[in-house]
Amino acid sequence: MDIKKRPERIPPANFLKGLTFWLLAGIILLALLRLSSLETRKEEISYSSFREYVQKGQISGSLKIRDGWVYGTLQDGRSFRTFFPELGQLTEFLNEHNVNYELIPVSTFWANMAMATIPVVLIFLLLWFFINRQVSSEGSRVMSFARSRPVIPSGKNRVTFQDVAGSEEAKEELREIIEFLRDPRKFQRLGGKIPRGVLLIGPPGTGKTLLAKAVAGEANVPFLSMSGSDFVEMFVGVGAARVRDLFRQAKRMSPSIVFIDEIDAVGRQRFAGLGGGHDEREQTLNQLLVEMDGFQTDEAVIVMAATNRPDVLDPALTRTGRFDRTVVVNLPDIKEREAILKVHTRNKPLHPSVDLAVLARGTPGLSGADLANIVNEAALLAAKKNKDQIDMSNLEAAKDKVLMGAERRSLVISEEERRIIAYHEAAHTLLQKNLPEVYPVHKVTIIPRGRALGLTHVFPEKDHFIESNEYFHNTLISLLAGRAAEKLVFGRMFTGSENDLRLATEIARRMVCEWGMSEKLGPVSFRQQEAVFLGRDLIQQREHSEVTSREIDEEVRRILENAEKKAESFLKERREQLDLLARTLLERETLTSEEIDAVLGLKPEGNKNGTGENREGGTVVA
Repeated sequence: MDIKKRPERIPPANFLKGLTFWLLAGIILLALLRLSSLETRKEEISYSSFREYVQKGQISGSLKIRDGWVYGTLQDGRSFRTFFPELGQLTEFLNEHNVNYELIPVSTFWANMAMATIPVVLIFLLLWFFINRQVSSEGSRVMSFARSRPVIPSGKNRVTFQDVAGSEEAKEELREIIEFLRDPRKFQRLGGKIPRGVLLIGPPGTGKTLLAKAVAGEANVPFLSMSGSDFVEMFVGVGAARVRDLFRQAKRMSPSIVFIDEIDAVGRQRFAGLGGGHDEREQTLNQLLVEMDGFQTDEAVIVMAATNRPDVLDPALTRTGRFDRTVVVNLPDIKEREAILKVHTRNKPLHPSVDLAVLARGTPGLSGADLANIVNEAALLAAKKNKDQIDMSNLEAAKDKVLMGAERRSLVISEEERRIIAYHEAAHTLLQKNLPEVYPVHKVTIIPRGRALGLTHVFPEKDHFIESNEYFHNTLISLLAGRAAEKLVFGRMFTGSENDLRLATEIARRMVCEWGMSEKLGPVSFRQQEAVFLGRDLIQQREHSEVTSREIDEEVRRILENAEKKAESFLKERREQLDLLARTLLERETLTSEEIDAVLGLKPEGNKNGTGENREGGTVVA
């Protein structure tokens, strides 16, 4: 359908500004033309030549006499001027030859002053007009870089809690904020105060920003949104100025909500060891602290912020009186994942065979953004195959693509390398199927996906929040089974175990240092150095001696070596099953849990509920 674009109407204020500009320009142009006086446009001749022209009758029209100069035009059209020595002699000479002339009065002092100053004044007025127009223009960046430009959603895009699936505990806490905004007197009559700030923390993609929008939509109050990086500019002091301007706008619209996304960009701990105390981010943070709980506070403005790095925030920002509430937005469980999938598929044509509960069981540990990505990928796959509806095969393919990466069938792998990969993945699968307290296998493939040449996908039977030391020991055995199979079958070690070793070492070190699962070192927690943040960790002192550090390294090595020995022993006992599973993988390339059970002669495990993990190239990916 063709939509004709209507001509835009010029606002009256802009029209008047434009008219004023052209009037000033015209006046200045006329003044400049007036300044270019007659003498600058006429040819200067000598007085004797002038007398000859008069005597020969070559003067055309009337002469003008002013300020000691004679101005006129010759019969050939040339304009001239000449200086005369004495007015009486000149007039007598002109009368003798019957030449008409006009005496122009001499200019006064004030007239000359006006002619000299008026153009200058007009030029200054024109410059003032340009500067004022730039400063007052909302779209101009000149002289207005200190202004904040928050995003204020329109009423058409209003978001409510009906648009947010899952996070029921977080929504319950935020409903109190909505009640505060709707009826503050209900709480103030008993002496209660409205919370100054609400901090939303949680992993990326869990819907923190969406929850903040839903609070504003439910309360039906203005919602001003800015990112933490929007306050930082190349000019010093701009961040603090933008904070002041943001809260000035919020107070003008009160009651209102100010939302700062990724607040860790400006709310990091001040002076952590490197740099000076006059950092631009520190000035911005100081101004934010003052606005939230300083001498000038306004209870009608609630500040909401979101971050996935609460550990780096300044303690003054997270204390009571500023961010009074901390709402944790966790990854969704199986019921919440199903609700999120229903929200993202409600406007998409689904085949009747689609079971979102099954898809929710197969997407453990994924955030709401990941689930939305799966639904979108399924829609693209269905459209690519010219389907009218999204069926379960599209959703399963999209899930595998998001969890395990896209297939790379074009990658050319030699038969020898395929055999090595098949034994590697077969060893992981065999151990996962037989060891107790480990997550059951969902699918195994030797088709390259993403950066992995082979992959074993596993997830647990139900939601797990704590794990035992036996689970971790058996997980280490399963992780090192691929390396053990390579040594057993080929007598060599290959680079495919890189991620296995990295993750196994990380688990073993955490068992020793954090979870107290070492019999030698006992129930002691050894603080581990984290990533360097602004130099804070550079000056930390170690909480254990060099001897203890050596013992920790030796214990980690002992745990890993024992796990590898157990994996080698198990594979030697089940060598026939290992060979059978590897040959089947080489033939079919991909096996599901039921197919693996059929190959190994095991009882089928059925459908498993839980949060799950993936094994990518023999490595666990949470």
